[in-house]
Amino acid sequence: MKLPESYYLGNDVVAISKDLIGKYLFTRIDGITTGGYIVETEAYNGAIDRASHAYGNRNTPRTSIMFKQGGITYIYLCYGIHEMFNIVTSVEGHPQAILIRAIQPTDGIEAMQIRRNMPVLKPNITKGPGSVAKALGISRKINAISLQSDTIWIEDRGLCFPDEQIADGPRIGVAYAKEDAFLPYRFYVKGNIYVSKPNK
Repeated sequence: MKLPESYYLGNDVVAISKDLIGKYLFTRIDGITTGGYIVETEAYNGAIDRASHAYGNRNTPRTSIMFKQGGITYIYLCYGIHEMFNIVTSVEGHPQAILIRAIQPTDGIEAMQIRRNMPVLKPNITKGPGSVAKALGISRKINAISLQSDTIWIEDRGLCFPDEQIADGPRIGVAYAKEDAFLPYRFYVKGNIYVSKPNK
């Protein structure tokens, strides 16, 4: 069952980011369904978070999607190379988002291997946000679409990790955010081989 729209409307982006661990992310692109369960996320707390694209209520053609009602995709290009898939949360006007950094693939793995040009299955097929997007066929073509769609959605299939199995720590690649770079807004499953950075 898809997560209801109301799931994405809470104002605690950090709590939602942690709760998404173990939820299943799916896409149906060109008639092919691919997906797996989320094992790593990062929260971005909108206007007050120096690491967020919307820090200081920065509303630009790119970030305007973050100001919409939660439950839609926010996809942007990083370093001119990698598509990055985020989930917009909270109510309209509050630009919160969650970056999906890694999933453990479960469905459509052969299609993912083709998209990633990976004849032999390796953990880096969906390790890191750029890899997740490429493996699942996610691009800016589906930017700002609803997570209630049949193109991209998230399901709760009852997979739960106990708190002691979920680590938190600073986000990756946000040194520019000064003290906010040290906020424990990254969550991941301890010991999971798909997590993008070494588990400590």
